[in-house]
Amino acid sequence: MQIPAELRQCGAVIDKAIGYLIEKDMPPEMIASALLGGSLGILARTTDAPTMVRMLQTAIDSVHAGELTLPDGADSQD
Repeated sequence: MQIPAELRQCGAVIDKAIGYLIEKDMPPEMIASALLGGSLGILARTTDAPTMVRMLQTAIDSVHAGELTLPDGADSQD
C-alpha cells in the first residue's frame, strides 16, 4: 500500500516529537495519552462521530488481533 506524502510528513514530525519527549524522560504512557488526546481533538473538530467510532474500532480490533502488542520477550518499559 502506498503511503501518501502528507501522511509520511506528519508521521516524521510526530516521530521527532516522540523522540524529543523520550529524551526528556517523559513517561511513555503520558506521551501516548497526550498524542491520543490531541488526535481525538483533531478528529472531533474535523470528523463526524460515526467515522471516529469506526477509526477507534479499527484500532481496538488491531489490539485484539495482536497487531499492536509487544513481541515475545520485549520489555514494555523501553
